[in-house]
Amino acid sequence: YGHSNQLRQARAMGDYLIVGVHTDEEIAKHKGPPVFTQEERYKMVQAIKWVDEIAPGAPYVTTLETLDKYNCDFCVHGDDITLTIDGKDTYEEVKTAGRYRECKRTQGVSTTDLVGRMLLMTKAHHSNIDEDLDYRKHTDNFGKGPKGHSPWTGVSQFLQTSQKIIQFASGKEPQPGDTIIYVAGAFDLFHIGHVDFLEKVHQLAEKPYIIAGLHFDQEVNRYKGKNYPIMNIHERTLSVLACRYVSEVVIGAPYAVTADLLDHFRVTLVCHGMTEVVPDKDGSDPYEEPKRRGIFQLVDSGSNLTTDLIVQRIIKNRLEFEARNQKKEAKELAVLEAMKRLEKEKH
Repeated sequence: YGHSNQLRQARAMGDYLIVGVHTDEEIAKHKGPPVFTQEERYKMVQAIKWVDEIAPGAPYVTTLETLDKYNCDFCVHGDDITLTIDGKDTYEEVKTAGRYRECKRTQGVSTTDLVGRMLLMTKAHHSNIDEDLDYRKHTDNFGKGPKGHSPWTGVSQFLQTSQKIIQFASGKEPQPGDTIIYVAGAFDLFHIGHVDFLEKVHQLAEKPYIIAGLHFDQEVNRYKGKNYPIMNIHERTLSVLACRYVSEVVIGAPYAVTADLLDHFRVTLVCHGMTEVVPDKDGSDPYEEPKRRGIFQLVDSGSNLTTDLIVQRIIKNRLEFEARNQKKEAKELAVLEAMKRLEKEKH
């Protein structure tokens, strides 16, 4: 949602927004291994409602040539500076030419912070435990920069406001003739699996109006366990609202899809993906009512990506990153020792 907010601000500065997305190779070279593949990232960026077009394989350093190629008047970036592997400002050329604009970074979110939360697979951030030993064992200093906070506290620094929700919401009421479709879930770490599912649901009707029900954090923790959800309800709300296929979000939707909910929103179709449906607290099927009405439909997104798989990718990347750093440190140490020996021999 931090990325989405940046794109929302950029779109407001002009009439047509083209988003350059780097290749895996470019990211690996300058930043480290990406979590999503370039194909996944192209699709995810295209699904953000403020994006008109994407520029696949955009160079890491933005040049005037790139802007001219896509007929762009200027480019926009957040107010956090990005540097190349050799420490150069990636926007230097366009800044000098006066074809650069800046937007405000979303407070309280960063990829590093989310990674910190993912590396901590404990339930502690959904309870009031403060000094649990098992909880402390998971402390990880990933991303603890001077501006960072300890990711293992699991406390998001993001502060939700009604203004932010208004900025993200479409504000469109359902129109006569619209097919009102209800989907529900955690929508945690909003990803390509969610996008594929929502796109398939969107294709089910000529004039779809999709309402996404988001479960409260404690509810998600009940049926997902571990440290889920990684994003809190406020963060998940913005992530889902930024998707071009979603018209409305129910914040803190009931786990069971009730007759009241269906009648209130005049729902004509209820959809669920191919993932397992965990029974409600009393053991009942949360989709009992829509099934009874004959308006329930399973939708195959064609994607096997889940929040769990993303966390596994992150941990794998993290371990590889640590192993690489350890090798590098050992090599540097060996060089240092050799230099010391040579120095001694000289004397």
